[in-house]
Amino acid sequence: MEVCLSPDLQSMEQIRRIMRPTDVPDQGLLCDLLWSDPDKDVTGWGENDRGVSFTFGAEVVSKFLRRHDMDLICRAHQVVEEGYEFFAKRQLVTLFSAPNYCGEFDNAGAMMSVDDTLMCAFKVLKPADKKRIPQMYASSRTAAPPKNTPAPGKCKNNKK
Repeated sequence: MEVCLSPDLQSMEQIRRIMRPTDVPDQGLLCDLLWSDPDKDVTGWGENDRGVSFTFGAEVVSKFLRRHDMDLICRAHQVVEEGYEFFAKRQLVTLFSAPNYCGEFDNAGAMMSVDDTLMCAFKVLKPADKKRIPQMYASSRTAAPPKNTPAPGKCKNNKK
């Protein structure tokens, strides 16, 4: 499941009841599911530097997993340098599949596969050499969703 956490999330039924398609509001459960971020320096819930949603600490992850009998949360919507990054003793993984995001970052991208025994494996997509990126892509887009920047981010000349 690609989801993140919200202080409003009490049951998985709340996620199932979200009407789709829908616009993402600026606050509330759906906003948090898309934009909340892990933060190693936070205990519980904290303010998010993106200006939307919250940050959460490792104990929030552990409590959620115990309550819902899960082993791992897989989330996205945040640039991570190596394409994937673990948090909370490998109980949460952030995946970001777009290398050289918007031509502004030197990040790798990653894909995660899960086998029949629930073993996770990662395929890392190394960033391209910026010298090889056509100039129209390298400089005409602005970056978005790394932590410490406003969200939701969009690239210029790009719908998402």
